[in-house]
Amino acid sequence: MKEIAQLVPHMDQKENCCKDGEVIMSDDIQKQLMNRMSRIEGQVKGVKRMIDRNVYCDDILNQMAAVQSALHAVSRLLLESHIHTCVIEKLEKKDPEVISEFMTTISKIMK
Repeated sequence: MKEIAQLVPHMDQKENCCKDGEVIMSDDIQKQLMNRMSRIEGQVKGVKRMIDRNVYCDDILNQMAAVQSALHAVSRLLLESHIHTCVIEKLEKKDPEVISEFMTTISKIMK
């Protein structure tokens, strides 16, 4: 699996921008995000099965931590893609709302 830093800088900015609320992302990024989300979906189903089978709480909590970590990794990939595309484009166009929008997003992610 490619690391975020290896994947994102090679993206073509013109093909990966947020246009009027619609995200146009590269096929590679979209595939990475979808694959990761599918794995997370499987992990969540596994946690549900563990709960249903009354597995030891500590084991369930460890699996839940792994799910949260995987979700954070997906967020980091999407955030880095967003910075390298949409945010940079808006900064170059001197869009005054981009900083406020970006800080709101970061605040939500860091909760």
